Amino acid sequence: MNQRYESKWAISWKALLYDLMAGFRDALFDVEQLQKEWLRLVSRQFRTSQLYLFNASSQEKLDWTREQKEALSQAFTQPYLFCKEEIDGWPLPAAYNVGFRLTGFCKEKNTYLFLRADKEVMAVLTEEDLLFFTEESSRLIEWANYVHVMEGRVNRYKELFNVTGRLHSSTDIEFVLKEIITTLQKIFPLCSYHFLMAMEGSYTGLPVTHFNFDEVSEAGMASYTNGTIQVDDISKILYAPLIGKQGVYGVLKVNFSEEKNIPETKKEFIRMLANAGGGAIEKVMLYDQSRQLNSDLQLINDASHELNSSLRFSDVTNFLHSQIIRSFNACAVGFIFFNGKETETLPGSSSFFYEMEGKELIHFTAEKLIKDKEAFFIGELANKLERDCLTFHAMMAVPMEQGNELRGFCIVLKKEPYSFTFEMYKLLQSLIHHSTLALANAMLREKLEEMVITDHLTHLYSRNYLDQLLQKSVEKDEKGVFLLMDIDNFKKVNDTYGHQTGDEILIQVAQILKTAIRQEDVAARWGGEELAVYLPNCSLEEGTMTAKRIISEVAENTKPAVTISCGLSCWSKANPPSKKQLFNYADTALYKAKEAGKNRVAIGYCCL
Repeated sequence: MNQRYESKWAISWKALLYDLMAGFRDALFDVEQLQKEWLRLVSRQFRTSQLYLFNASSQEKLDWTREQKEALSQAFTQPYLFCKEEIDGWPLPAAYNVGFRLTGFCKEKNTYLFLRADKEVMAVLTEEDLLFFTEESSRLIEWANYVHVMEGRVNRYKELFNVTGRLHSSTDIEFVLKEIITTLQKIFPLCSYHFLMAMEGSYTGLPVTHFNFDEVSEAGMASYTNGTIQVDDISKILYAPLIGKQGVYGVLKVNFSEEKNIPETKKEFIRMLANAGGGAIEKVMLYDQSRQLNSDLQLINDASHELNSSLRFSDVTNFLHSQIIRSFNACAVGFIFFNGKETETLPGSSSFFYEMEGKELIHFTAEKLIKDKEAFFIGELANKLERDCLTFHAMMAVPMEQGNELRGFCIVLKKEPYSFTFEMYKLLQSLIHHSTLALANAMLREKLEEMVITDHLTHLYSRNYLDQLLQKSVEKDEKGVFLLMDIDNFKKVNDTYGHQTGDEILIQVAQILKTAIRQEDVAARWGGEELAVYLPNCSLEEGTMTAKRIISEVAENTKPAVTISCGLSCWSKANPPSKKQLFNYADTALYKAKEAGKNRVAIGYCCL
């Protein structure tokens, strides 16, 4: 306060202002209330109820001409105007005899105060008193502005401190965005807000769109690429990057269209809030990635353990099928192996891959993998095939490689377009990489087992394998039929056409046997040109009909045409035989068929 002027009136005014400031120092600061209290003191000091306060931007409220407004501005060559009596050309409204030009409240540069002062008061006031009033009142207003700004900053940074704590305690990106919006609406209620997010996600009820590089403004793109605050001066839109230590996750778009200029303090607050939000989003993403990584590693570990402990090929594919369906929320899974230049759909694949649409997709995938030699995933399958894929739209395809050899591939499908993420794609690659060796080993193991129990020429089961199955059947089944067959005049076929043709005849007859019997029946090469079929849980009548059908089909479908003779024996639980007995009975019946003219079935002794 001014220490040089000490008139009674000035001292009184100084005391009133000190009391006013003291009353607002500890309370929640309100500029409008302070202004009202100050006007009350002015009214008291000048003993008047006629006063009018307006700032420069509110001059339009007065019904003045342009010339009058310019005259008012030019009239204030010093901080006050005072008229002791009516004069022509008085620039103030007629009701007022004193005018003061003061520092403006809040944003405005100047505030004008007009009043009709009491004549007795004005009679004793000097020029120094009026200057003192102007100076001290302006200082009060400057103090109020300073306190208002500082308190606003303190409140903003308190809010920033509080919201930062909430942001970093969350594990949900949607919560982080909601907190940013809530804070901004509380601090800057006149602005509007929008998020441009760079990562995929669903944000219910939030002003969020995906960051479209083709449509975003130049300022928005600069904010995202440079990681800095950018302002579009024309539209008054501010762009603040949601930035973390590892990258930019989106841009906060703030519309300041109601303001002529965006203060630096507001820019700084929004920058700090956006940085806090970006850091929180990064923390959530890292947390989610950590959880997903743990889940992925657990999946790979469980899969490796299960695959290494599984002996059967079907067990391996069925396990992989269930794991992929569960882990990727997939709709269909296919395991395809290359068999030469052809593809083979393996057991454990979804039924879709045995349909025409699935076969087209297999062909498309095989060609692409052979050409590009790398895994791929497609967000939308429409227009990728010769005809639209109507059932599924999103796919991932990963090759099964052993060494440098492409053994096959795995296809995973979903109905919704773009429903597979890049993380899912990498996880599937890892899972298939760890599974390929187990699949190849299981397939090789079964092929080796098949070689041990299978005749290499006819691909029928071996005699030893048939012996084992027959023994198990006698122990657990109620009945059974054994057929022993011999190709008639086979030596003559070899002598006439050669041994290669003889082998081809054996192969033809073996194929007829396979198609003529049930799935649970067993056909085997007994030795030389002799073949055998065992029919578990089969009656004498059913066995006889099967034997006659085989004899008929062999005669009709071999080239060069041959016939077979068949000996039949059967058993029941009431009188179970030994294997040797059953074989001997069938062998005796076979000789009877030969002696009876061949190309027929003879029934031997049956243990019924």
